[in-house]
Amino acid sequence: MTKRLTDLTRLTRLILIAPLAIVGMVIFAWIGGEVVMLLWNWLAPALFGLRPVTFWQALGLLALCRILFGGFGLGGGSHRSKSQRRMRERMAERWEQMTPEAREKFRQGMRSGCGGQTTPLDSNPSA
Repeated sequence: MTKRLTDLTRLTRLILIAPLAIVGMVIFAWIGGEVVMLLWNWLAPALFGLRPVTFWQALGLLALCRILFGGFGLGGGSHRSKSQRRMRERMAERWEQMTPEAREKFRQGMRSGCGGQTTPLDSNPSA
């Protein structure tokens, strides 16, 4: 009586998959740290006169880049591009529903900046 993975309970699947996920993350971190360390130690000292880095420093650089720029590898900007696409679709729908007069008013507002409204700095010329 062999059970298939899909027949197992959720907890049992979690217990089986969790160690594999942890091993995968460790391997990913090790490879990423090694790649960053090798690239840094190959390029940065020769180009900019910087000191070589250790594996742990390279891993820290990798984490810092993840925090600052988001995403590792191919899937980094996928969420951002989906939201941008959704926003463009919504704007296109709104544009189609506008009258020609409303479109022209929108264009003029965009040309003048701030949606055609003045800011506190605009109203005080001596500042």
